[in-house]
Amino acid sequence: MTPRRVVMITTGGTAASRTTDDGAVPVLTGADLIPAELGEIAVRAVDLMTLDSSAMLVRHQVAVAVAISDALDEEDVDGVVVTHGTDTLEETAFLVDVFKDDPRPVVFTGAQYPADHPLSDGPANIAAAVALAADPANRGNGVQVALGGRVLPARGVFKVSTTAAEAFDTVHDDLPRPRVSTEIPTAVPARVDLLALYPGVSPGLIAAAVAQRAAGIVLSATGSGNTHPDITAEVALATRRNVPVVVSTRVPYGEVEATYGGGGGGVDLARAGAIISPWLRAPQVRMALIALLTSGASKSEIAEFFAASGPS
Repeated sequence: MTPRRVVMITTGGTAASRTTDDGAVPVLTGADLIPAELGEIAVRAVDLMTLDSSAMLVRHQVAVAVAISDALDEEDVDGVVVTHGTDTLEETAFLVDVFKDDPRPVVFTGAQYPADHPLSDGPANIAAAVALAADPANRGNGVQVALGGRVLPARGVFKVSTTAAEAFDTVHDDLPRPRVSTEIPTAVPARVDLLALYPGVSPGLIAAAVAQRAAGIVLSATGSGNTHPDITAEVALATRRNVPVVVSTRVPYGEVEATYGGGGGGVDLARAGAIISPWLRAPQVRMALIALLTSGASKSEIAEFFAASGPS
């Protein structure tokens, strides 16, 4: 029987880390991470980078997307696994999914504990991800995240624990998958600022982002997309300067709806020109907006993307 072929792209993270006097540091290579028991699966490792995912820049995340695309250019490859730090895994996996149109599985995985920790979970997670990537029945499911015995779609996934093996959950397990493009843009990624809103937040944060030439702004608002009236005024100014503003929430679960008024509610923000993201949370909203703006999307196309990103 011809073995199923999987490319494993390594980026560093906790799964590749060992403990040192300076803390856990990624030092293991792809060859070190290939599971010992593969059965009828052949794994080829590609060492793309060795980083803590918290240290990644957008260009690194784009490089992951390009490496996956390159791997899938090989017709005999059945699937791709990406080992990635869990801190920003939800962003990179989502970014890949907005460009991915190949039905073959792409599975992101990682670990909560370093390779030399008594509770090391990397080997089991990687073995599960490899099996998923090689499974012909798993085609057409988009990018997935496999950790701690759970398999979740990239769209809507977010990290929920700093220590638990089941590190991720999802805001909704069946979100649609509108794509930005089938081509990964080669232009310098657009800069999008993500701002957290809270009682007493300075509205000048938005003005500063505009003054520093942010191409777009994401607001992690309270509740169902609500904030202070002074923020609404700054949103109106930003949108008049053609800087798109997308509103999400700091609340993990539930739909974001423009329900409240009072000057700073979601209704007011929408009237000021903001786009509401009903389901995607702020980190993934930011990646979507980066992809959209880098690809040259108009404000109406941006609004259509977020409207199409929720269940009908």
